[in-house]
Amino acid sequence: MENLPPKIAGEIKIPPNILKEIKDKIKNISILKEKIEEFLAKSASEISEIILGGGIVLEASDIHIEPQKDTAKIRIRIDGILHDLLEFDLKTYKSLLSRIKLLAGLKLNVFDRPQDGRFSILISQNEAIEIRVSSLPAEYGESLVLRILNPKNLIGIEELGIRQDLLTVFIKEINKPNGMIIITGPTGCGKTTTLYAILKKIEKPEVKIITIEDPIEYHLEGISQTQVEPRKGYDFANGLRAIVRQDPDVILVGEIRDLETATISLQAALTGHLVLTTLHTNDAAGTVARLQALGEKPVNIAPAINITIAQRLVRKVCKKCSRLVPVYPEEFEKMKKTLKDVPKEIIKFSPSSKIPHPKGCKDCNFTGYKGRIGLFEAFLVDKEMEKSILTSPSISALREKAISRGMITIYQDGIIKVLEGITTIEEVERVVGE
Repeated sequence: MENLPPKIAGEIKIPPNILKEIKDKIKNISILKEKIEEFLAKSASEISEIILGGGIVLEASDIHIEPQKDTAKIRIRIDGILHDLLEFDLKTYKSLLSRIKLLAGLKLNVFDRPQDGRFSILISQNEAIEIRVSSLPAEYGESLVLRILNPKNLIGIEELGIRQDLLTVFIKEINKPNGMIIITGPTGCGKTTTLYAILKKIEKPEVKIITIEDPIEYHLEGISQTQVEPRKGYDFANGLRAIVRQDPDVILVGEIRDLETATISLQAALTGHLVLTTLHTNDAAGTVARLQALGEKPVNIAPAINITIAQRLVRKVCKKCSRLVPVYPEEFEKMKKTLKDVPKEIIKFSPSSKIPHPKGCKDCNFTGYKGRIGLFEAFLVDKEMEKSILTSPSISALREKAISRGMITIYQDGIIKVLEGITTIEEVERVVGE
C-alpha cells in the first residue's frame, strides 16, 4: 500500500523575507541556479525552500530531482519544456530526498517501490500551493518529481484560447441540461484546466455538481468533489454509480478508462445528466472509435455525445522580445493551402501579413516564449453526424465529414493563432505536427 497517497499532508511555510527575496530577484532560470548554488552548503530545509519558491515564481509545472552515478541533477519544466537547472553532490541529494519524503508523508525506509504523497506550501495567510510528489526507484537512487498545483492556474473559459466562433458553440453546449462533453488529447495538454473552467462557468446554487477525480487537483467552491480510492472499492465505475444516486445535474468523470465507466457515463448522459469527461485520443473524431474499442456500441454513443473537443498546448511568443516579420512566400503558400476552407470572417491574411518571430530575453529564459495557450478542434454531434456514427465509419471518414461540415482542425487553429501574433509556425508544428 506504500504507493497510496497519505491522508495527512505536511505543510511548510516559506519565511516572508526569503519569499520576498525570491520574488524580487529570481527572474529566470539562470538566477535561480545561482541562488540554489548559494544555499547548497545550508540545510536541506533551506535548499528545498529556494527550489520550490523559485519554481513557483517562475511558474514551473514540475521539478525533477534525478540521481546519477556521481552527482544528482535538478530539472525544471516551464511552459511544457524541461530545462536543466544544476548538478550537485549526492550527499546533498540524500538530505533533500529525506526532507521531501518526510514532508510528503512517504516512508523513509521504502526506496525500492514507487510512492506518492503530497504537501502544501503556505505562501500567505490565505494562500496555499499543493505539491504532489512521486518517488520512483531508478538505477542510482530514487527519482523525485514534484508537481506544482498553483490555484492561479484556474482560469476562466474565456482565457483558454478558444476562438470566439467556437466559444459561442461551446458555451451553448455546456448549458444544455444533458448529454456528454468529452475533452481529448495526450497527457499534459490541459484537459483538466478546461474541465475546471467549464465547472466554474456553470456553477451556481441551483445546479448540483459532483465530480469523481484521480486525484482532485484543485478545490472548487460550491462543487462536491470526490477522489477515487481503489483500496476501498471507490473506483470510477463504482463511484459513478453512487454519484448518480445523489441526483446531480452535472457529473464530472476525471477520465474514461474502461468499458464499465464508459457505459455508466453514457447512460447518465442519456438519462438527464450533463456529463463532462476526458479520453485519450489523437483528435476529436477519434473519440467515437476509442469508445467502440472499449466495447461500447454506436447506438449508445451517437445519441449521448453533444460535442468532443481535442486540444493541445503551445507556447506563446514573449511579448517583450518578439517582433513581427513579413511572411515568406513559401510560408504564405503553405498557410493559404492550410486555411483554404476556413471562413474569411474567422481569419483574413495576405502576402503582406506579418507573423511573430521569437528572439529571447531574460524575461522568457532566453527561449523567445512565455506562457501557453490552447489549440482546439470541436467535433459537434448534430442529427446528421449522429446518423453517420450509427454506421460505424472509420476515424478518417468521420473526420472528413466533420471538416466538410465546418470543423476547423487543431493545426488550422494553430495557424490562425500564428496570424494573430500569438505563437509561431515552428511551435505549432512541434506540438501538432505538420
